Amino acid sequence: MPMKANREYRDMRLNIVTRAEDDQDSAEERMIVNGYASTFNEPYTLYEDDDIIFREQVDSSAFDNTDMSDVIMQYNHEGRVFARISNNTLRVQPDDQGLFIEADLGGTELGRQLFEEIAGGYTDKMSFGFIVDKDEELRTEAADGRVDILRTITSISKLFDVSAVSIPANDATSIAVRNLTDGVIEQIRAERLEAERIETERRRAIVKAKAIMSGGNK
Repeated sequence: MPMKANREYRDMRLNIVTRAEDDQDSAEERMIVNGYASTFNEPYTLYEDDDIIFREQVDSSAFDNTDMSDVIMQYNHEGRVFARISNNTLRVQPDDQGLFIEADLGGTELGRQLFEEIAGGYTDKMSFGFIVDKDEELRTEAADGRVDILRTITSISKLFDVSAVSIPANDATSIAVRNLTDGVIEQIRAERLEAERIETERRRAIVKAKAIMSGGNK
């Protein structure tokens, strides 16, 4: 999957509702799919190991000022356009639940094939490509030292596409996630190593001081 610089991608599992409609004014069959490319205020895990858990959520106001002038619908963010806002085959609208999409896939042969895959349950996830304008980070540390990071995306400046994605597309999300979290994870690990070094030196100083005092009392 081609990944663009400075863009982030998120895969979301969802049930895509399908609807086929007969338009009396047109011989072309309409093949409508709708669902959610993102949900609001529902944290999802981007990265987790024994030391760190990195979670993220999208705030309900994140799309208030987003440029959605010509969003396109793709499959796995790859090249082919199956629907788009500018020709009225795609509708993208934030609501109380999340980023709602509705698309007519009946305009192309490949789109009709994708509709059948969605209707048959072979494809049941979506993703969206975007640029973050503002975010917030909340970091907490448990008693066992494990760091919990919650990133809240509060403003998205540009929405490029919404994509139906196959289950293996999780690998692409992992690539984007690694780009996002590596610096934070390495920073936390470096801070932890530095704290351990300082504690080790403190203990050595105590042992040395005790040894000196013990020698002076003889």
